[in-house]
Amino acid sequence: MTTEVTPPSTSASPTARQVWTRSRGIALALVLLLAGAVAIAVVRSDARHGELDPRSADAYGSRAVAELLADRGVQTEVVTTLDEAAGATGPDTTLLVAVPDLLTPGQQTRLHSAFAGSGGRTVLVSSGSSSVERLAPGVTADPATSFGSTLSPDCALPAARRAGTADTGGIRYTTTHLTADECYPSERLSTLLRLPAPSGEGDTVVLGAPDILLNNRLDQHGNASLALQLLGSRPHLVWYLPSLADASAAPEEGERGFFDLLPSGWLWGTLQLFVAAALAALWRTRRLGPLVAERLPVAIRASETAEGRARLYRKANARDRAATALRTTTRTRLAPLVGVPASQAQAPEALLPALSAHLQGDGPSLHALLFGPPPGDDTALIRLADQLDALEREVRRP
Repeated sequence: MTTEVTPPSTSASPTARQVWTRSRGIALALVLLLAGAVAIAVVRSDARHGELDPRSADAYGSRAVAELLADRGVQTEVVTTLDEAAGATGPDTTLLVAVPDLLTPGQQTRLHSAFAGSGGRTVLVSSGSSSVERLAPGVTADPATSFGSTLSPDCALPAARRAGTADTGGIRYTTTHLTADECYPSERLSTLLRLPAPSGEGDTVVLGAPDILLNNRLDQHGNASLALQLLGSRPHLVWYLPSLADASAAPEEGERGFFDLLPSGWLWGTLQLFVAAALAALWRTRRLGPLVAERLPVAIRASETAEGRARLYRKANARDRAATALRTTTRTRLAPLVGVPASQAQAPEALLPALSAHLQGDGPSLHALLFGPPPGDDTALIRLADQLDALEREVRRP
């Protein structure tokens, strides 16, 4: 009856715990990366895709109001460039500017010049202080927005009176136009203004919030009625969605860029910060002082030291250094056993002849064993360690 004996694992063979210790950092990084990707996907899934886009059926799109207008014979055309928006103005056209604050000052001035005398209607949605003063001269946006979103008309504008309460709460406006219709006030400031043109049939409507145009708010209060009356007064509706890719958005000559807005001393200030950081790093480095060798406070067993060093060699894949350490130590121990001075233990011309005479063995094989090239893999390194151990035992044998 034979019994199969499992060979014991050596210090060079990694255990399951060692494999986990080495790979847990990578595993943790992969888990964190996956969790971050999932979190970003969740956040982006709630983004407002197609906001104020009459082609979008999402909650924050405006496809519903565009279809209601189409049922009433109003054709909606979506444009994304300033040239298209300026060229489409006319007495039978309503121009809706979705996000006026995205326009550059030059674009705002050019757009106002295009619709000012067109005789049509222009609707500015959520125009802030950076755009309303150019697109609607005489109107100022208040820094504080309204407290509530649903407001009462409280004005004589027929469209507002027919619609009743609506979700216009947002940016609040003041105006110097005496003939303006100021509707849906919040704390005595209006969230909807209608400014008649100085001459002709045209007018400009400034709307403080886009809620009455959104798909998920259109069926609430009088939002649908107000939106259809404001946008359906002309047979043609041009829906302008400003885009940063528009060629007209490029900075014009004379306009200040980003670096022009920075204080004049920002370069020297940044240089001083780098110098201060370098001095702080130098101070922290000098504070520690030079390295000092210190005796260990406790005694460590040789086997633990050897095993720890072997693991470090294995982790660094340093088979050459491990083989050099094994061969150097073996030569140091063999030299006094064959009558070679310790000072010549690392010299092959002194050690190899003495070993060959003592063992009556082959000199070339001893040279390859004690002074040969480093092993190519871990198996060869283990074989080298076994051969060196066997050589030393043979030399010590009486």
